[in-house]
Amino acid sequence: MKTIVISAVNLRKGGTLTILRQCLAYLSSVAEERRWRIVALVHRRTLCDYPHIEYIEMPDVAKGWLRRLWCEYVTMHGISKRLGRVDLWFSLHDTTPRVQAERQAVYCQTSFPFLKWRWSDWFFDPKIALFALFTRFAYLVNSRRNRYFVVQTAWLRRSFAALFSLPESRFVVAPPTRDRMEVTDEQPKPSLPTFFYPATPDCHKNFETLCRAAERLEGELGRGKFRVEITLSGDENRYARWLHKRWGSLSSIAFVGFLSREELFRRYAASSALIFPSRVETWGLPISEFAPYGKPMVLADLPYAYEAAAGHAKVALFDPSDAEALAASMGALIRGDYSAFRALPKAVIEAPFAPGWDALFRQLLV
Repeated sequence: MKTIVISAVNLRKGGTLTILRQCLAYLSSVAEERRWRIVALVHRRTLCDYPHIEYIEMPDVAKGWLRRLWCEYVTMHGISKRLGRVDLWFSLHDTTPRVQAERQAVYCQTSFPFLKWRWSDWFFDPKIALFALFTRFAYLVNSRRNRYFVVQTAWLRRSFAALFSLPESRFVVAPPTRDRMEVTDEQPKPSLPTFFYPATPDCHKNFETLCRAAERLEGELGRGKFRVEITLSGDENRYARWLHKRWGSLSSIAFVGFLSREELFRRYAASSALIFPSRVETWGLPISEFAPYGKPMVLADLPYAYEAAAGHAKVALFDPSDAEALAASMGALIRGDYSAFRALPKAVIEAPFAPGWDALFRQLLV
């Protein structure tokens, strides 16, 4: 019987929790058949409760970085010794713990080591800037203990291979699996050209470039000519409050707030185009969610966009710091001018490549 340990004590919300749930759901479904013993180190079992899995809850680890470091390099070492032979220790949250195991692997979930931070980030959210500066060092600690590194995109494989000074063959590209709402042929048509940007209120999401573009475009075209919807209410944090104070009175911008999954997809269907100016992403989930609707997308000219939108026929790219260029693309769409939009080539990902969880674990256990 093989013993597989999944360490994910810091995953509690958002896309990283989704990855944990998908991972454990897969392992739960095959554990008995393959005679695998699955041990999961988690924040709370209630976040990801599946049969055929042994849970070790560690809720106090998330209370501070010192606790997290002690857990990674001291507590987990003790757990690995008590478990006996561990065939695979798979860390789902970026860091490589000091453990006794036949094989180790780490899932690189954050792209912050490659964020070009700005001085304004220190004002809006110092954690973002600190992550950009120090996450790369957290990645490097014990990194050579890993047989494989798991990343979601080929651009991250190239970037991390350079960061770690390791061959790209050590990095498995495993694109995230996503459930998509059914796309129907009958889609509502907005009364005004409507641009949609769904994102969390984090400063690296770069809402200000979109707001500046909307302000510029409204000055050129006048009020009531288009609509920009952003998924902020304007009171979530310092960054959101600044955005609302600066552009909340602009008639073309609607602060629609957090949306349920059903409402999110309803707005995808009702929008004229997706705008995505984020300064860094691991994947760029809204891009791949919006793509099946076949409508235009205006995306930051950054590596993640090329992979998330691969194969899409109507893409315009812009410098994420250039509000004027973004306004020009939005204005072209309002006029019905698609000359600047083009198809992105379909992605061809070289091995090692894992299109699903079964393929990934077969690779990790080699």
